[in-house]
Amino acid sequence: MANNKSALKRWHQSLKRRDRNRSTRSAMRSQIRAVREAASVGDDDAMKTALTAAFSSLDRAAKKGAIHTGKADRAKRRLAHLVARSETAS
Repeated sequence: MANNKSALKRWHQSLKRRDRNRSTRSAMRSQIRAVREAASVGDDDAMKTALTAAFSSLDRAAKKGAIHTGKADRAKRRLAHLVARSETAS
């Protein structure tokens, strides 16, 4: 527990940020899951719409600081590769 007022304030701020980041990351993961499910089914239209939504969600999470920018770029690269592979396979 915090020993002074400023430490107590920082602790409260960190709790708020944790909740905010948690919801942002959860939404991001849901979008990524939607891309992977569409790729496993092989539905091209659903894949493309899910991919754009996932890209937007990843960029938003990186902009807010919920995830690192490099992690967002890496995830986008991997998802794009997955979609490109599944498009050529079908």
